[in-house]
Amino acid sequence: MHYYPMLRSAVERQFEIVGEALNRLKRVNPELMTGITEHQRIIHFRNVLAHGYDVISDGIVWDILQNKLPLLREEIEKIRQTLDMD
Repeated sequence: MHYYPMLRSAVERQFEIVGEALNRLKRVNPELMTGITEHQRIIHFRNVLAHGYDVISDGIVWDILQNKLPLLREEIEKIRQTLDMD
């Protein structure tokens, strides 16, 4: 059995969840968004995944995983520390 389609779907789904969470956070507490460098691009990427999935290349997803996700994780952690969340 080839797991690539399942793995790709899982990764893309997680990106959709992150983008939707940021979109909701933006509505509830827009001030927190200043701590997330590319929040608007993340939300846009979520929308592309949800509505235009046929135009997403593996290279784009891999680049985001390797080069963008680490920064987002750092920024989220800083926000969590600021809010004193464990």
